[in-house]
Formats: sequence, structure tokens, C-alpha cells
Amino acid sequence: MTAYIIRRLLLIIPTLFGIMVINFFIVQAAPGGPVEQMIAVIKGTAVSATARVSGTATGDVSSQSGERGAPGSAADAVTSKYRGARGLDPDLIREIEKLYGFDKPAHERFIHMMKSYVVFDFGDSFFRDRKVVDLVIEKMPVSISLGLWTTLLVYLISIPLGVAKAVRDGTAFDVWTSALVIVGYAIPGFLFAILLVVLFAGGSYFDWFPLRGLTSPNWVDLSWPARIADYFWHITLPVLALVIGGFAGLTMLTKNSFLDQINMQYVTTARAKGLSENRVLYGHVFRNAMLIVIAGFPGAFISILFTGALLVEIIFSLDGLGLLGFEAALNRDYPVMFGTLFFFTLLGLFMQLIGDLAYHVIDPRIDFEAREV
Repeated sequence: MTAYIIRRLLLIIPTLFGIMVINFFIVQAAPGGPVEQMIAVIKGTAVSATARVSGTATGDVSSQSGERGAPGSAADAVTSKYRGARGLDPDLIREIEKLYGFDKPAHERFIHMMKSYVVFDFGDSFFRDRKVVDLVIEKMPVSISLGLWTTLLVYLISIPLGVAKAVRDGTAFDVWTSALVIVGYAIPGFLFAILLVVLFAGGSYFDWFPLRGLTSPNWVDLSWPARIADYFWHITLPVLALVIGGFAGLTMLTKNSFLDQINMQYVTTARAKGLSENRVLYGHVFRNAMLIVIAGFPGAFISILFTGALLVEIIFSLDGLGLLGFEAALNRDYPVMFGTLFFFTLLGLFMQLIGDLAYHVIDPRIDFEAREV
């Protein structure tokens, strides 16, 4: 097992590097980088629903803004590189490029970025005047709350339901619950979130739940029982929206895994020995069938935590990692984009390793030393 873990850890390095290379150069090719964003701010044409542009970053360069000097080929070359730069002093454009590091070629910027990331120095946000690490730490509790409660509820619902469907395969119960699963497949979490807002958050019917934030403004003044109640009051609808979009796949995975094990020869042998059906199902089948389901818990948590909650966070105005990434992408805040990509990709790769090790913990008969990575 030790050799397998070492091989997997070494494999993380080229995998992470490849992901960063591909994403870096794709983003560089996209129009509307941070230089264009700052030009739009200086000229007063910036349009953003969520961004909060740092006054310091703007102030560093806006004081130098002015009309262009005498036209020339060099000046025209500088301003023509960026959309909306016409009418600005080329020296100002060069200053903005230097501010964001765009005075260097793309490959040099990438090498410098990766050298910093190796020591977990993710730099400062372009437009928030704060360190990327501080921003992530500030937003993480919201996303962890959503991801943890959603994953737990999805497993608590999906495993018993999947087992019941497998045991009652082909019955009326299986048919009706399959209709529920189809609904879960068909309705994206963010659409269900909108429906919950309309029904229960003051949209058109009831005003039972809050629509903004994870806690009330006076949360610090409440007693501890009231704080806990307030927290669950705020998180109920977002978690419910995420659960409806996540339980369907795991339910069918559990059912199919159980059906596959029920048809195995060892189950027939156990029944032939006179063991009760409950002993066969929960003493023999359950452990083998749940192997793939339980071992996938770390990956499921990461998936819900960093990908599934984006639109739900926006709809319910939850200031978490999903909203942070959304704003960074809109505003081309490269340090936030690539810093969070590096960190959470690395975390996801480690979670995949933990998932594989969970197979061995659940069933020690599984030997990863005998397989290739």
C-alpha cells in the first residue's frame, strides 16, 4: 500500500501541472482580460453585477489618465491591443500592464505564477486589494456548510432508498420512487432553488424563510440555542435545493450496486445454507454493495462543495466560494481564478486518493499494490 500511495502522490504533480497549463492558456486567449477591465473602469464604461473594484488599484493608475499625446505608430500599437483603449495615454496603458504583470510574456507569467504556487503564495486579488488566501478563508465556511449538510443528507436519503428499491425491484414501490428519481434528474438544483424562493421565501406565496445570507445581522447578539436555530433557518432552502439535484444519481448507484451483488453466487449459497433474508442482505450483501458508494464520499463532498453550489449561492445571496469564483471569472481576477483552481484541484486529487484508500479500509481484501496507477 505504501508504494501505491507514493505513486499516486507523484502522479499528482504532472496532473496538476497539466490542468494549470491548459486553463492558463485558455484564459489568456479569452477576450476582456484585467487590463481591459481597468480601462473600462477608468473610462466609466465598466458593467458588472457583482464586482467590487478596489479603489487602491484604480487610484494607482487613474491619476495618470488623460488624452493621448501625438499619434504615432508605437502609441497606436499599445492602445490597439485593448478594446476601449482609444483616447487614453499609451503610458497609462503600459502602467496598467505593469500593475497586473502583463508587461511580460505569457510563459514568463505562468512560470512565475507556478513558482509562487509551489510555496502556496497565491498573491493578491487584482480588484479587491486583499490576499487570495484571506478571501478563500473568509468564504470557505459558507461553502463548507452547504457541502457538508448536502452530502450528509444525500447519503442519508439515497442509501436507504436505493437499498429499498433493490429489495423491492419491479414492485409498485420501485416504480413510484423511480418517478421521484426521474424528477430529481430532470430538475437542476438552481431551478428548484428558484421554485423554493417563489414558494417559501417571499416570492409569491409564503414568507417563511430568509432569502439572504447564512445568518441574521443580529446573530452575534443571540443566545447559542437561538444562533443554532437561526443558522438552520437560513440554510434550509439552499441545502434542500442542492439535495434534490444530488440524491437521484446516488440512489440509482446504490440500487444497481445492490442488484449486482444480489445476483452473485455467494448470495445464493448463503440462502441455501438457511440464513435469513435480513442476514443475507445486511450481513453479506450490504458490505460489498456499499463499497463503491461509501468510498465515493470524499469525491462527492468536493463535487458538491466547489461545483454544485455556484448558482444556489448566487440565488440565495450566500457569500461563499461559488460566488467568489463567479465574480473572479466575470472580472478576470486572475489571482483569484488561478489560485483557487490550483488549491481546489490539488485538494480534489488528494480526495481521489483518499477515496481509493477508503476502498481498502472498508474491504482489506482489495490490494492496490497489484494494480497499475
